[in-house]
Amino acid sequence: MTELHAGLVISHLGKGVAVEVDGNIILCQTRRKLETVAAGDQVMITIVAKDQGRIEQLLPRHSLLERPNKGRKTRPVAANIDQIFVAFATEPYCDFLLIDQYLAICENRNINALLIYNKSDLATVDSIEQELATYQNLGYTLFRVSAIKNQGIAELQQALCKKISIFTGQSGVGKSSLTNALIPDKELKTNTVSATTKHGRHTTTAATLYHLPAGGDLIDSPGVAIFGLAGLSENQLAYGYREFQAFIEKCKFNDCRHLLDKGCAVRVAVENGTISLARYQRFLKLREKMPTR
Repeated sequence: MTELHAGLVISHLGKGVAVEVDGNIILCQTRRKLETVAAGDQVMITIVAKDQGRIEQLLPRHSLLERPNKGRKTRPVAANIDQIFVAFATEPYCDFLLIDQYLAICENRNINALLIYNKSDLATVDSIEQELATYQNLGYTLFRVSAIKNQGIAELQQALCKKISIFTGQSGVGKSSLTNALIPDKELKTNTVSATTKHGRHTTTAATLYHLPAGGDLIDSPGVAIFGLAGLSENQLAYGYREFQAFIEKCKFNDCRHLLDKGCAVRVAVENGTISLARYQRFLKLREKMPTR
């Protein structure tokens, strides 16, 4: 009987998958019947030659992030994530609609969401501070950091310890600067994986998992909106707004859309100021953006 080895998926490289087994990188092919694996997946592999293997089993996941693929299908981006850090900054402008979208997905995927305000050494406008206060009142942890000035990085390292995390956020907010501040030898690690698997540099097209020097793992994923609203229903989107949850069950009808529906407890809470009007308006915009089924 062929011996099975437990491995951790690091990234997709070309047509192969880089899997870490006992600290070594093995380039693997996947059994045809297996579903697509992603960075962070735990797998069982067989070794077929030096530094080469085959993924035989995909072990159960406790979380999965997906992005829209062709048609209505989705493609896994990263698996077994414990927490997602949503990064934003005053420059470029702060896209709270995108932030709400990420938070709603995390709420439904049972992944802890935290906020990173990067470039926080720059001047902040009052409207942004008001929004940040709303998020903090909802229980979201906020880190104020500056990757350039190395401010708040130690607190961030502590929060990343012993967990698998991923950074997301719009382009230009400094995710790469943050990743480089946390993984000073990132370039070296990337080159080592490429060399071991006989692939040149820049062939990594998907998310890549890095071990952090202070403990924990960080999945670095290229692209802006790595996961959309694919896979969420209208009811799940409403549930994704954490402050709606207590009111949803008080709505008169089970299929309440929280628009102009009769007896909507969510809208009453908005009208009396219990729920932020700005967040409710963004919920309505996201509802319009949802893929039609």
